[in-house]
Order: sequence, then C-alpha cells, then structure tokens
Amino acid sequence: MAKIKDTEYLFLSAYIRARENSLLGARRLEQMVDAADFDEAARVLTECGFPDLSGAGDRQLEEAFSARREQYLAEMEKLCPEKGIVTAFRLKYDYHNAKVLVKGEGGPKDNARLLSGCGRVPAQVLSDAFYEDAWQDVPGDLAAAIRQARATLARTSNPQLADMDLDRAYFAQLLAETEILSSGFYAGYVRLSIDVANLRSAVRCVRGHMDEGVLRAALIDGGNVSTESVRRVYGEPVTEVFRDRALEKCAQLGQQAAEGAPLAAFERECDNVLTAYLTGAKHVSFGPETAVAYLASLEAEITAARMVLLGKRSGLSPEALRERLRDSYV
Repeated sequence: MAKIKDTEYLFLSAYIRARENSLLGARRLEQMVDAADFDEAARVLTECGFPDLSGAGDRQLEEAFSARREQYLAEMEKLCPEKGIVTAFRLKYDYHNAKVLVKGEGGPKDNARLLSGCGRVPAQVLSDAFYEDAWQDVPGDLAAAIRQARATLARTSNPQLADMDLDRAYFAQLLAETEILSSGFYAGYVRLSIDVANLRSAVRCVRGHMDEGVLRAALIDGGNVSTESVRRVYGEPVTEVFRDRALEKCAQLGQQAAEGAPLAAFERECDNVLTAYLTGAKHVSFGPETAVAYLASLEAEITAARMVLLGKRSGLSPEALRERLRDSYV
C-alpha cells in the first residue's frame, strides 16, 4: 500500500485549525465551572455546537454526547486521508459494548441503552451476534476477544478478569491498527496510554496490598515500559520502575498514592500526561498528527462537559469541580 504523504493532510489540517476555535477549551470550561447552576453551565455548550441542554435529564445528556461523538467521527471519516485513524478511535466503543454484553450475561437483555452506537460494528449487530452466538458479521479479533472474556467470566465469576481480557485485546488491536499508519504519532500515543494504564494498575495493586498475580492479569503488553519491568513494583519504588521522562511526575504521584496518599492528584496527572503528548501536534503544520489530536480533544471535551454538568447537578462547588478537571488541549 502506498504511503500517505503529509501534504495529503493540507486541507484537513487547515480545516481542523479553523474548527479548534469551536472546541470547549479551557476558557469555556471555566465558564461552565463558574456558572450559577446546571442550566447556565449547559448553555455554554451551545457555543460549541451542542443543542441547548438546559433542563436535560441524564439520558438526554448521554444522547447529545453520543450524537456529538458520532457527528465528528463520521465527518472525519469523509475527510481524513487515512480512514484507519478514525477506525482506531471507533475500536474503543466496540470494546465498551463488548464489556456491557459480557457483564450483562445471565441478566435481563435490556442493556441496549448502555451500548454505544459509535463503534465499527453497529450495537444491535454485536448484541445479536453475542446472544445468538453467530459471529459472521463481527470482525474476527473482536469476536475472539468476546468469546475469551465470556469464558473467563463463566470460569471465574469475576467480571473484572473478563474486563482485563477485553482491555488487553483492545490495546493489542489498537496498537496493530496505528502502527501501519503513515506517522508514528498515533502509535506513540497508544504506547504511552498502555504505560499509563499499567502504571495505574501497579499503583492500585501495591496500594491495595493485592497479590502479584492480580497485577500480572491486569498488565497490558506493548508499552514503552515492559510488563516484566512493571512487575518490579512489588520490590522497587514506582519512581524507579517508571523512569520514562514523560511519566516522571506521574510516577512520583503514583509512589505517594501507593503509600496511601489520596488518588485524585495521581489520576489527574495520568490523564494530563496523555494531553501533554497530544500538544506536540500543535507544532505540526499539517499531517496525521493534527487529526489524531483533534479526535482525542473532542473526546476529552465530552468527558469534561459531562463531568461538569453532572457535578453541577449534584451541587459540587467550583473548587471541587476544578480539582477533578484535566488539562485542556485548547
């Protein structure tokens, strides 16, 4: 297959730069945090192209966020020279749906409202395949991962172990999808994401005095820090195991959390590490990096908007909301 040239991203990169002004961003997010109530915060989102969500219930919020996500994914599929970039983003929702189905097995089949319509496989198609055990319309890697998770749950009755099976399969496929793209930027982001996921697992296991076998089951291959190295956290400080410069502050906070400090600062820094990586795309005039960062920032926008709106509904103070906010790409 012919290599995609950066110049083929000239139009898309210019389009994205123009659209970045309509993202939620730090300024509008602050307006939402400082808003007097839920409705006032929701109206800020209309500046970003959302419908007026003042007075919306939780279900209406989720429907609006899902529609927003599908809108930008479909838009990028039309414009992006490498469709694999968008396909890789859709993988997350395939595996989200897989978790919903596997963990819901044995219970009522009314979990359709929890399924996302943003995956590669339509939610109903995946649900039908799962309950009918007929996988001809599901990609083989996804079908195999679901069957494995299903078997794990049947054998152990532990949904967490089934989730771990699906997480490993997701990251393995995501890395495979991104490594064939024209730029290594996305694959680098995935490898860093694996490091962050493994760091989180290591801190939780050490903090909770869990058996090392739990950590082994949770670890994901493919990061910059090998899983063999991560397992050393049972004998070495977290800061020694995760010595990668990008993870330095994260590892320091992780060590403190492993020793009993509150997890909030550590969890926030884990997300900020990934945002910091994406900011490298700001120095690229045109290329696939801009598409990757744009898609990731749109996803972060939804996460932040949901957190603030639900916090407002619950009566959280602006100070409490700020403690939960992650760094913004724009």
